[in-house]
Amino acid sequence: MGSEQHEQTEEPVMTSQTYPYAERRSSRAQPGFWRAPFAAATYREVGFVLTSLPLAVLGFAFVVSFFSLGLGLFVTALGLPVLALLTAGSRGLAALDRYRAATLLATEVPAPAPVAPKRPGFWGAVTARLGDGAGWKAALYQVLMLPWSILSFTLTVVFLAVGWALALFPAYQWVFARYTDWPGYQLYDYTTDAGVHHVYYVTSVRDIAGISLLGLVLVLLTPVLIRGLTNVSRLAIRGLCGGR
Repeated sequence: MGSEQHEQTEEPVMTSQTYPYAERRSSRAQPGFWRAPFAAATYREVGFVLTSLPLAVLGFAFVVSFFSLGLGLFVTALGLPVLALLTAGSRGLAALDRYRAATLLATEVPAPAPVAPKRPGFWGAVTARLGDGAGWKAALYQVLMLPWSILSFTLTVVFLAVGWALALFPAYQWVFARYTDWPGYQLYDYTTDAGVHHVYYVTSVRDIAGISLLGLVLVLLTPVLIRGLTNVSRLAIRGLCGGR
């Protein structure tokens, strides 16, 4: 077993040859303000944000579980291999995020240098993993990205859904008068303390156009918001998942 510890499995370093399509995407100019809501690049970024949440939950659960178990077993020798598995697994999760950044965000991040044990044997590999700065940074990334992924996911879904729902309101506003008791979409309905009943239905062309215009504004601003959110993710991946 001792002789086998000298064989190191290097993590693949991302290059333009690894992801040639990512290089082609990054070489293109970003879509303009008016074209961005309909550009494929915008929806690739949306895909990155939406897939980040389940992966962030998985990564957070992995890091917290192994870190807690490793500290709990630290008084025995079993805690050290558990923490070594933590850094190794965190490297694997970081490699997945580098791949997603390359394919969905057109952002290539080089992989960190492979772990090089200074002495052979099982404990040599364990101590090398324990001293792996890139592995610990990757673990920190998994912890920090959970709240950010929740925020990014929520903002992206809300802006996309509300923006397009309002922008397309003229196309479906007729369903309220046909299939409900309302003459149009009910904007509000309340009764004051004095017993005065207030109700407002969206029926006029002016109101329908105003709602649609508000939706168009949100549709145009959504790619700007998503680009800001993914730029933070790009910085985090470069700083915590990339090469030293």
